[in-house]
Amino acid sequence: MKAWLLKDFGLNNLQLGEAPTPVPLPGELLIKVGAVSLNFRDKAIVDGIYEPHLVPKNLIPVSDAAGTVVVVGAGVSRFQVGDRVNSHLYSRWLDGEPGPDEPAYCFGMPLPGGLAEFMIIHEDSAVRAPEGMSDAEASTLPIAALTAWYSLMDVGRLQPGQTVLVQGTGGVSIFAAQIAAAHGACVIATSSSDANLEKVKALGVSDGVNYSTHPDWHNEVLRLTNGKGVDITIDIAGGEGLNQSVQATKAAGVIAQVGFLSGQTTQLQLMPVIFRQTTIRGIAVAPRTSFDRMNPFLEQHGIKPVIDKVYAFEEAVQAFEHLARGPFGKVVIQVDARDK
Repeated sequence: MKAWLLKDFGLNNLQLGEAPTPVPLPGELLIKVGAVSLNFRDKAIVDGIYEPHLVPKNLIPVSDAAGTVVVVGAGVSRFQVGDRVNSHLYSRWLDGEPGPDEPAYCFGMPLPGGLAEFMIIHEDSAVRAPEGMSDAEASTLPIAALTAWYSLMDVGRLQPGQTVLVQGTGGVSIFAAQIAAAHGACVIATSSSDANLEKVKALGVSDGVNYSTHPDWHNEVLRLTNGKGVDITIDIAGGEGLNQSVQATKAAGVIAQVGFLSGQTTQLQLMPVIFRQTTIRGIAVAPRTSFDRMNPFLEQHGIKPVIDKVYAFEEAVQAFEHLARGPFGKVVIQVDARDK
């Protein structure tokens, strides 16, 4: 099969080549990949800044895929040939709390990912793709949508009428805005682009704060919430900005720490955390059962993924370059040109 292989760290070492088409073992599905979507995790793996000591040679990258079951292994009962499914990042985290070794079974590193014509998914970790979405649309769900859903609904226990803060206009933030608005919450977004803030308002965001115009953006968030702060913050940036997230979140509020775009370390000011009694919860996607709960919600509320651009399979490098520039929504690679 055709596959993109990471020969060494750096985008110039991501090369299109050939790999053996995998054969499903008992309980496994062979998926003909229709499309994959890119996440910052994929870029960090290629760049060599995401657990580089765990990255195998000639890795097939990219965790998030949607496609069609073409072969089933012995004993498979949850799916059959012809079913459309999603991958799920943590292939063994099915329900409840994560185990200590979940990262050892992640698609896209260390397990082979979806940037190839075929991939293997165990039937227990596969998720039925929404009928109303194309493969390109469904491929955006496994990390971006599910991270937003889990942060808001399972961890934050979002209630109608509460207020949510999302950072930026990438995939997780836009899904969080759509889900929160559909659930009856008020949404505030931050961005360095006034144009992007206007676009995201069409998706249910009530107010936008330009953090370039307002470097102390937490003060604007407090102003918009009459000094109270938001109930839940989806922190994409990490780095030193986490201190502002604490200030922007209400007393006894929740910060879902889902990203590290601005850095993997921070000097956290503890007194505000203590006095505001803030919960800072690290979020690494979610169990499969959360995915199973999310998809019906998306269908019920007519939530469609926001895709900035779809690239052809041969244009994977350009897709990663687009991701590095900061897309509005998701960047997708169409693996099978017939599935559009």
